[in-house]
Amino acid sequence: MDVRKENKLTGTRLLLLACLCASVGLAQEFQLGAASGYGFYRQDSVFAPGGTASAGITNRFVASAVFDDDLYQHFTGELRYLYQDGDPFLKAGGITRTVNGQSHAIDYSVLFQFRDTEHRIRPYLAAGIGAKGYIASGPAPFPQSPQIATLTSRDQWMTLFTPGAGIEYRMGNYLVLRVDFRDYITRFPKDVFVPAAHGTDRGIFNQFTPMLGLSYVFNTRR
Repeated sequence: MDVRKENKLTGTRLLLLACLCASVGLAQEFQLGAASGYGFYRQDSVFAPGGTASAGITNRFVASAVFDDDLYQHFTGELRYLYQDGDPFLKAGGITRTVNGQSHAIDYSVLFQFRDTEHRIRPYLAAGIGAKGYIASGPAPFPQSPQIATLTSRDQWMTLFTPGAGIEYRMGNYLVLRVDFRDYITRFPKDVFVPAAHGTDRGIFNQFTPMLGLSYVFNTRR
């Protein structure tokens, strides 16, 4: 099977799994909200006989939609979608080459709440799994440095891990103000950054993402 088709099928399966988990975990109180913030990437490197290049995604804004349901007093299930407007780039020999792009991520996380639902202020830790797509919206740059690595205009979906932490503040009965910090972690996307023959990459991609959001509470207990 073609690698790109296989990656897209993997992303679709993870998305369906996340939606299933969310539907199974529905509780009597749930939240629907939106958030915005900024995505900071940790750059990686590509090593090849022709030299070394830095590979990464430009740091830009993020926008998110989130659905939460209270599973128990100290555990919350969360389904989140995140958009980040960042361009893939390769930097070698003092020259930076980019391709227009963005990423889409969806994950299902479990939040461990340090306080129960009766408290207005609830700090928490989070851990989740999902899928992230690195999407190109422009042509590959020309010329490039094929002796080190090539930057492509191909899309790639990958398995995603999302550890994080945050705090929520209950504003009355129906509004919740949230501050989140998540690390969106994937493997190095080799369909986007292709090392030269006998070249290799190092490490993983981290997208450090602080966000500020607001959610509306739907309470069916009453």
